[in-house]
Amino acid sequence: MRIIAKRLKDFRDQLGISQKKIAEKIGITQTSVYRYENDLADPSTKALLWYADYFDVSLDYIFGRTDNPQGKTFDYKPENIKEAAKQNENLKEFINMCFDPKSSMNDRLKNALFQILSEEKEKNN
Repeated sequence: MRIIAKRLKDFRDQLGISQKKIAEKIGITQTSVYRYENDLADPSTKALLWYADYFDVSLDYIFGRTDNPQGKTFDYKPENIKEAAKQNENLKEFINMCFDPKSSMNDRLKNALFQILSEEKEKNN
């Protein structure tokens, strides 16, 4: 059931959640999540219900019986997903800039971290 695998992976990707985090929340292994998302195994009923509840979508949507993900309180807003993805990209760019040795942000970040460490050391002494 390729549609199930695709939808489960899309849910996780849209929120930027790792397979490991999903597995912990469901109470299964990361390998199981990988197998579900790659159509190598069928998700258990427990897992399917968890996905439906957590992402607030109907099981009909997960099974590909409808393209309307409507859950009890779900308000489908693809623009919100795009905005979250854009913010995630902006954060990645900022982090890369901070840790680029050629960037002025690198020195600022190092100084800020050293200051925090110094303050913590003083509090503990």
